[in-house]
Amino acid sequence: MRSYTDLYIGGAMRAPASTEAIEVLSASTEAVMGTVPSGSAGDAGAAVASARSALEGDWGATPPNERAAWLDKLAEALKARAGEIAEVIAGEVGSPITMAQNVQAGLPIAVTSSYAKLAREVPFEHEAGNSLLLREAYGVVAAITPWNYPLHQIMAKVAPALAAGCTIVLKPSEIAPLNAFLLAEACLEIELPAGVVNIVSGTGPVVGEALAAHPGVDMVSFTGSLRAGRRVSALASETVKKVTLELGGKSACVILDDAPLEKAVTAGVKNALLNSGQTCSAWTRMIVPRARQAQALEIAVAAMASLKLGDPFDAATRLGPLISASQRERVEDYIARGKAEGARLVAGGGRPDGFARGYYVAPTLFADVAPEAVIAQEEIFGPVLSVLPYDSEEEAVNIANGTIYGLAGGVWSADPSRALAVARRLRAGQVDVNGGRFNLLAPFGGYKQSGVGRELGALGMEEYQQVKSIQR
Repeated sequence: MRSYTDLYIGGAMRAPASTEAIEVLSASTEAVMGTVPSGSAGDAGAAVASARSALEGDWGATPPNERAAWLDKLAEALKARAGEIAEVIAGEVGSPITMAQNVQAGLPIAVTSSYAKLAREVPFEHEAGNSLLLREAYGVVAAITPWNYPLHQIMAKVAPALAAGCTIVLKPSEIAPLNAFLLAEACLEIELPAGVVNIVSGTGPVVGEALAAHPGVDMVSFTGSLRAGRRVSALASETVKKVTLELGGKSACVILDDAPLEKAVTAGVKNALLNSGQTCSAWTRMIVPRARQAQALEIAVAAMASLKLGDPFDAATRLGPLISASQRERVEDYIARGKAEGARLVAGGGRPDGFARGYYVAPTLFADVAPEAVIAQEEIFGPVLSVLPYDSEEEAVNIANGTIYGLAGGVWSADPSRALAVARRLRAGQVDVNGGRFNLLAPFGGYKQSGVGRELGALGMEEYQQVKSIQR
C-alpha cells in the first residue's frame, strides 16, 4: 500500500489545498494499492507559479550542457528505482512484469538519457544568411499524461522540455498516478532546482482543465483520448497557447500477397496485443489478401494462444488485465457491436475462465470485418484484432488510410522496395517495414485526428522551443 498525502511543488512535497484523496486500484486484484492527493485548481495554480519563478530565475539561464547533466542525474535516479517502477506499473496498469521491466521502466530511462545526449549535441543557434536563428525555451509547459505507458509518456514530455530549457507542471493520469510520485522522489534525491518540475495529481476536469486554461502556462502537451484532446485544445485556445496532441490510433498492419505470412501475422498479433491492446499505436487492423485470409487466421489463433494470460507478476505471463472495470466494459461493448455488425468471431469474445478478480478480457479475433464497421473505425483499446480482407494492393492502401486516425502502421512484403513504396502511401506518422525495430530517436506522432506535433528525438525537443531570428 502506497499512500501519498503531498504534492511535489517548488522542489518539495507540499500539502494540497484539501485532504481529498484518489484511490488507486490494482488492475489484477481490484484491491486498493495506494492513494494520492486529489489536487485542486488552486494547487495547479501554485505549481504554475513555481514553474514560472524557476523559468525566470536560474533555470532560464542554465546552459544546455548543465541541463544535460541534470537529465543524466535524473536518468540514474530512475534507473536505481527501475525494479520498483516496474512493480508499481504492473500493479496499476496490469502490464506483465517482464514487459514492465523492459518497457514501462526501461523506456523512460532511455528517453531521459537520449535527451541528455541531444541537449549536448543539437545546436541551439545557427546562421541563415544575415540572420542568427535562436532556439529558446517555449516557457512553462503543462503536461497531461495517460495511464497506459504512464512513466514513459511522462518522460517523453518532461525530458525534452527540460532539455529545451522549459519548466513543467505534470498532471499524471488519476488511474495510474503512483509512478509519478516515484519520479518526484527521484527529483528530490538529485536535488533538482526548485520549480523546474512540479507534479499535481488529480482529475482531468479539475487539474487538467485548470492547467490548459491557465494564463501562466505557455504550452500544453497532452496525450490521451480524442475527446479529451478536443477539450484541452478548446480551453488552451482562449489564451492562444501552443498545444501538442498525441491522441488515438487505429493502425493498420498491411500484409501484401508476397509477404512471409507466418512471420507477418505472428508479429502483427503480438503488436496488436501489447499491453493487452492498451497501446495507441497498436496494429489493431490486419489487412490481408482475401485468398490468404483463412491461412492468416490459423496463424493468428495459434499466436494468440501462445500468449499466456495471467497474473502480471508471473514472469511467464504475456497478457495481463485491462486497467479498470470501465475499460473492460468499453471493450466488451465493442466486441458486442462487432458481432452485431456481422463480423465473424474466431477467438475470444468474452471474459476468460479462472479469473474471479481483475479486469480480464480474453484476446479476441474477428474475421471478415468490413472497412466501415465500428470495430474497424474506432479505437477499442483492448485485446481485439480485426482482420480485413482485400483484393488488390490499391484496395489495401485505401482500407489502411480509411479512418480518421493516422498514428502508426506496418507493411510486410518479400520485396523490401515494394513494402517501402506502400509505406510511403500510408497516411500515418510512423510505419514499420517488415518488422522494423523501434527507434528512440525517430519522431512519434500522428496524421489527421491522431494528433498534432511529435515526440521523441530532436524533433520532439524542437516542439518545446520558440525560434527567434536576429538580423545583422
